[in-house]
Amino acid sequence: MIRKELRIILLSLGISLVLTVAKFSAYFLTGSVAILSDALESIINVVAGGFACYSIYLAGKPKDENHPYGHGKVEFFSIGFEGAMIFIAGILILFKAVQFFILKPELREIDAGIWVIGITAIVNLLLGLYLKRSGRRLPSITLTGNGEHILTDVYSSAALIIALVILYFTGQTWIDPVASVIIALLILRKGYQLMRQSISGLMDETDMKVVDRVIDILNRHRRPVWIDVHNMRVQQYGNNYHIDSHVTLPYYLSLEQAHDAVKEMEELVNRELGAHEVEFFIHIDPCIPASCQHCQVENCAVRSHPFTNKITWSRENVLPNRKHTE
Repeated sequence: MIRKELRIILLSLGISLVLTVAKFSAYFLTGSVAILSDALESIINVVAGGFACYSIYLAGKPKDENHPYGHGKVEFFSIGFEGAMIFIAGILILFKAVQFFILKPELREIDAGIWVIGITAIVNLLLGLYLKRSGRRLPSITLTGNGEHILTDVYSSAALIIALVILYFTGQTWIDPVASVIIALLILRKGYQLMRQSISGLMDETDMKVVDRVIDILNRHRRPVWIDVHNMRVQQYGNNYHIDSHVTLPYYLSLEQAHDAVKEMEELVNRELGAHEVEFFIHIDPCIPASCQHCQVENCAVRSHPFTNKITWSRENVLPNRKHTE
């Protein structure tokens, strides 16, 4: 899988390099600061693609004594680096746009520039969609993040083409730096989003979508001996998830039976989540008399209270560090 990710990101890197050369050629041909803005963003595509190659290689290394959870966290560094580069590019583009407001350079051969940017936008659209689809299928946050960045480049290129077409037919040169400012603001917004995602991952912020999926799996395949699940924590390491949880089981189960019960839970979540690998650390709690009212074990010989209701697991009762009987 890692080799496939590397092939995909190397393809992205090669295409981005060719498109960057094409955009700078369009800039030298036209003298347009808006086209220069687009070309500067493409440089970031190349730099970020190179860093993504290394992060995917590192994320694919097996666990070792120094990295017991693997090397997947490096992918969050990758998208953070990419976001920072995008943000810097946005600031540089704003600075250049202000310069062009003052200097007002001569523009030329705008029609040729429109064609070049249009072709690069189409290629980037196909590449970005391919990267996002591949990132979801493998899955890889690096590929997905790279695809989102390239699609942002497409949106800015589309805005640029509209501005250049208006400029071409009206001759209003002020449109060029204004378009550059709009592109810069779009780039700054995307850079912030990627840095925010990176910080969230490095700080182990809980992905509630994953939590909801895990809880849904447990609800749909619930076993009677799984009396209670609480204190669940989900952490992501690249393509893998680490889940800590407390599970209440009947106190009279043997050690082997309890092990089989939690092993079944782990295998079930791994199977249902598909491409993600999930590692469970489950703390087993013995049931207490107050658990009887929610316990679905039939013909329990030690039941001290009648069954009253089944508790449907949700974020509200699975995430807190307390039993459902408390």
